[in-house]
Amino acid sequence: MAVSSFPFLPDNGESKKSHPVLFWCRPTFAPEQGVLLVLFGSFLTGAALAQQWNQWTNLALLCAFLTLQIEHPYVVQLKQRKSWKPRFLIWGGIYGVSALSLAIFLGFHAPVLLSIYGLVVIVFIADGIAVIKQKHKSITNEMISFAAISLAAPLAYGATTGTLSIEAIGMWVLNTLFFSSGIYTIKLRKKKTQSLKPGIIYHGVSVLILAGLYGLNCLSLITALCFAVAVIKFGIVNCVLGWYRQAKFQSIAIFETRFALVYTAIACISVLPAHLPPR
Repeated sequence: MAVSSFPFLPDNGESKKSHPVLFWCRPTFAPEQGVLLVLFGSFLTGAALAQQWNQWTNLALLCAFLTLQIEHPYVVQLKQRKSWKPRFLIWGGIYGVSALSLAIFLGFHAPVLLSIYGLVVIVFIADGIAVIKQKHKSITNEMISFAAISLAAPLAYGATTGTLSIEAIGMWVLNTLFFSSGIYTIKLRKKKTQSLKPGIIYHGVSVLILAGLYGLNCLSLITALCFAVAVIKFGIVNCVLGWYRQAKFQSIAIFETRFALVYTAIACISVLPAHLPPR
């Protein structure tokens, strides 16, 4: 999934000098480590909304992690589809079979998760089409990818409680809007996309969407206000735009990661009960 616009620390590359058999046996992992931050952050907000953690939550987390790992070998093989890549095919198959098995098992426990599975399948198809058409890094595809990863929130809630609620859907939208906001800050580092206008429009529209969700009781006021972290980040970036455009990518990754962690913490706390239930 195209999430390169979020400033994650990239993998340093994989050495191909080892023995071919040993190279094929080495597991593949998502090269952009920060996608795990989006996944775990979204999952934690869903689990916090459920206000409990059980064995189904553990299985859902493992399923989400394995599903995320399918994407890297899937995309690499599509990009290099003129030649077969045994390592990517092997590990893509292992991740795929494992994730599918867990998904089926979870589906028997909570049939409502089938709707989430359907959305994930649609995203994988759309992602493949984008790769083939060389639009994998487009803003639209990256936003779709963030929306897909953010499905970890309703997945956690649905697997834990056995149901889906309007609040879980609202949390999914909130996570999608927050993490997608990183696209518009990172685009400011590139000469072709240095205009502030798209980012201003995006954040303005996002605020209106969240205001609507609050009005429909999909989100509490405090939870909806968590998006203020993204607005504050965008404002700070505009104030230090010169530094932001020239800073090393690692510094930008740390900068964005801190805001993501703050957002995740506030969002989780906002849906927890005021007092712990008695044992």
